[in-house]
Amino acid sequence: MGQPIVRISRHDLNALLTALEVDFVKLSECLVSPGWQLQLPRTDAPGIHYNLGGMGRMIIGDQPPIDLCPHTLAIVPSRQAFRIEVPDAVGAAPLKAVDGRRQRFAPEEVRRYVAGDGEPQIMLICGYFRASFGAVVDLFASLPCPIVEQFEATDQIGFRLKTALAELIAQEVGTGAMTASLLKQVLVMLLRRSLSSMGLWVERFATLRDPAIARAFASMLARPNAPHSVRSLSRTGGLSRSAFMVRFNASFGDSPMTILRKLRMRRAALLLAANDLQIEKVARDVGYASRSSFIRAFRSSYGVEPKKYREMSRSATDRAKPGERSGATAQVARTPDSSRTTRRLR
Repeated sequence: MGQPIVRISRHDLNALLTALEVDFVKLSECLVSPGWQLQLPRTDAPGIHYNLGGMGRMIIGDQPPIDLCPHTLAIVPSRQAFRIEVPDAVGAAPLKAVDGRRQRFAPEEVRRYVAGDGEPQIMLICGYFRASFGAVVDLFASLPCPIVEQFEATDQIGFRLKTALAELIAQEVGTGAMTASLLKQVLVMLLRRSLSSMGLWVERFATLRDPAIARAFASMLARPNAPHSVRSLSRTGGLSRSAFMVRFNASFGDSPMTILRKLRMRRAALLLAANDLQIEKVARDVGYASRSSFIRAFRSSYGVEPKKYREMSRSATDRAKPGERSGATAQVARTPDSSRTTRRLR
């Protein structure tokens, strides 16, 4: 047996997972009877699919089938259509197909996709999400292939997802925060496996596959207000300055200082929305010694000055319905540098 793939240290992975933000939780139930096939369309967000019980298979595009046993967890990359199949006992008859795109649901209704009119053989909870570091680096954005891991009932992933589904049905105050927290717990359990998994899916995360870069990035996430520089970050990663720049850009598609500025602006946006700190205090808390330089950077990132942003975020919160209140600020606090072009997924 080969050695487990270990990409980053437990300490650095812990720092990354602590800073992981999860939002856009949309959950549905998928029930498929023997002899049926449920076709689901591609979406702009990655999907999470957990099999509560029964046996079947998932087919993504033209890729080989993925066997679905009880407690199988699959992450499907964005913009990839897939289908869930349950052959009949003989397995020779053509499967009857149901196109999920043709099923209609009320706006506030939890979606239940059903293929077949008999007792379902397979039952999944399916969802779509966004997971990012500081709302800047999307962890799953460039995932090229699905991730499949087998869990056990004792891991309680099904319990967490069913609880999140119940939250969405109830629509109580804090529903957005609760469902995001529950989904983050599931993703943390999956990402823990990067420390020991034999699966090659660990290689697919730029954030996880380079230990030196992960260490430097974890330091940026943990202390965005620290006086980081390319030299100090390269020392943290144990690399020369030139090697650090090349590998950082390869991992994130951007320079260290650009990513750091986005992280700082994201933190500033959260501080402005959450409390009445003076602008000078917010500037210091995100690493700016000068009030004017902070205001310029914030205006460049979000299109408005900090004071105006605070007013907008509070107005959005006041207008939100009780079940949406936790996500109201996120509508305003979009990713830095794309605030005028990027919309929250719907």
